[in-house]
Amino acid sequence: MGPGEVYEIEVDLSVTSNTFLPGHAFRLEIASSNFPDHDRNMNTGGDNVHETEYVQAVNTIHHKAEHPSRLILPIVPRGKAD
Repeated sequence: MGPGEVYEIEVDLSVTSNTFLPGHAFRLEIASSNFPDHDRNMNTGGDNVHETEYVQAVNTIHHKAEHPSRLILPIVPRGKAD
């Protein structure tokens, strides 16, 4: 990815599910890394295993008309899940 470029990214959460009851809330967090919970990402596009120098990532979420963002949460009615 290049600096200043806009990319569409789709994240498939696969078989993730949750029940939201009245009063519940959720939060969506966007990050390029979550070390040590997940493998490190040096943000170089190179070899994350052997590299020792990292590049700080700057993430921008666009949400204007020319670059809209969306979070799609499918609803499965009770008793309909297989």
